[in-house]
Amino acid sequence: MSVPSLRARVRAETAEEIRAIAKRHLATEGANLSLRAVARDAGLVPSALYRYFPSRDALLTALITDAYAALAASAKAAEAAVPRDDLRARFLALSHGVRSWALDHPAEYALIYGSPVPGYAAPPEMVGPASEVAVTLIGIVFDAAGRGLRPTIPTRPLPAATAADLRRLLDKSPGPKPAWAEPAPESVIAIGFTLWTQLFGLVTFEVFGRLDDLIDTRREYFEHQILVMADLAGLDAGPAPGDG
Repeated sequence: MSVPSLRARVRAETAEEIRAIAKRHLATEGANLSLRAVARDAGLVPSALYRYFPSRDALLTALITDAYAALAASAKAAEAAVPRDDLRARFLALSHGVRSWALDHPAEYALIYGSPVPGYAAPPEMVGPASEVAVTLIGIVFDAAGRGLRPTIPTRPLPAATAADLRRLLDKSPGPKPAWAEPAPESVIAIGFTLWTQLFGLVTFEVFGRLDDLIDTRREYFEHQILVMADLAGLDAGPAPGDG
């Protein structure tokens, strides 16, 4: 295994420092980043910064990729810490992992789930990182389906175009394709994506202040809503009947 050269290590460290500075600017300026200001804080002239990020869009893409990765890491770590046979607890843990990261990093959350950045178009390869939490969540639903999932959420047939869209997201998820993804009944995929949109709707309401002056007990409200969704999806707790 080759060791990166000193030049390569310095370049990587400088690029990482630029990203860290740009994230701090997100908190004060939003996505309207000034590359000149970022370069100044990094101790670089603007022309030098362009050697690392050739445009504002390139820097935004790096920040968005980082945000999706960090959000997914928080959600997946929380979900992985829960026993595999407790489906309800896995969904609750994943949901709290999303919420915790979003509340700790509101500017980065706003970058990926807030208003689109004027003039910026995300590259197609962003679809995979953006769907990583959804794929993890759908994995929980598929485990439930293996137990004979009994949802009360209506599972009306998906429109063909929508079914194709959801399968495309699964296909573009990073890493090896999950073993459950190949047969993937559309009704189960639909339930998983319903949970996904409800989860991020709850988080977005809280991060963007839509609950201000309405709900004081935010965590309790959030957890109650997640458990309601778990009930509707038929996610149970503990071993499946007949196990152990």
